[in-house]
Amino acid sequence: MTEHNDIDHVSGTTTTGHEWDGIKELNTPLPRWWVITFYITIVWAVGYWIVYPAWPLLWNHTTGILQYSSRADVAVELANLEKIRGDKMVALGAASLADIEKDPALLALARARGKTVFGDNCAPCHGTGAAGANGYPNLNDDDWLWGGTLDQIMQTIQFGARSGHAKSHEGAMLAFGKEGVLKKDQIVTVANYVRSLSGLPTSKGYDASAGAKIFSENCVVCHGDAGKGNQELGAPNLTDKIWLYGSDEATIIETISNGRSGVMPAWVGRLDPATIKAMAVYVHSLGGGK
Repeated sequence: MTEHNDIDHVSGTTTTGHEWDGIKELNTPLPRWWVITFYITIVWAVGYWIVYPAWPLLWNHTTGILQYSSRADVAVELANLEKIRGDKMVALGAASLADIEKDPALLALARARGKTVFGDNCAPCHGTGAAGANGYPNLNDDDWLWGGTLDQIMQTIQFGARSGHAKSHEGAMLAFGKEGVLKKDQIVTVANYVRSLSGLPTSKGYDASAGAKIFSENCVVCHGDAGKGNQELGAPNLTDKIWLYGSDEATIIETISNGRSGVMPAWVGRLDPATIKAMAVYVHSLGGGK
């Protein structure tokens, strides 16, 4: 270690006395203006902690002297927006679905409102363009598990599917393998039969007659003799080449073995009736509604 009054010969600056592997530390304090600014930011932070909500607590957080809340600001802005919409939303809520589609002004309002609400609430599952994803229906096509008319779409939005609501759609795909109804080889056979219904290739050695027999004994009660499905039960059409979870053999085997029971939440009580109506109109207008 060097002495504290040591002078660096290159810069002419006093060193701190610290040296590592021949490298000396110069004694160059921070500028006074920088130090003062730093202390001011500390004082500002303490003041901010006192005035605004800041510190997380075990169950809540400190509210601050001003008790400011950005959430409250948003609530006020939304309330003001509803006042602006006012009569228009009242008219939308009072009109029937059929009347909304006949009235250009109400139809435009419903589509605009529905699109906004869809983006906020439905896009995380169905996508911003409503094209769906694996396990989430595409709302642009003409394939509907529970029906694609205006009234059917609104029913689904209101009460959901397997949502726990008393009026929810409740149909579910049985787990034929897990419940021991079918053996593994039978599941493989009927999976190939299901693929054949929509013209997909089957595995080598597949027994079509055996597949048809297994299907008729276990699947027709929901999907129908021809595999066209049943919207009252939410049973999909197996012949239209539109697949919610996938059409490859392994995925179909997984579906037959362990079942499917995806959940669509019920929006009644979470969204006001006029907004639900607007969302039904918007979904219906995407192109797949009947």
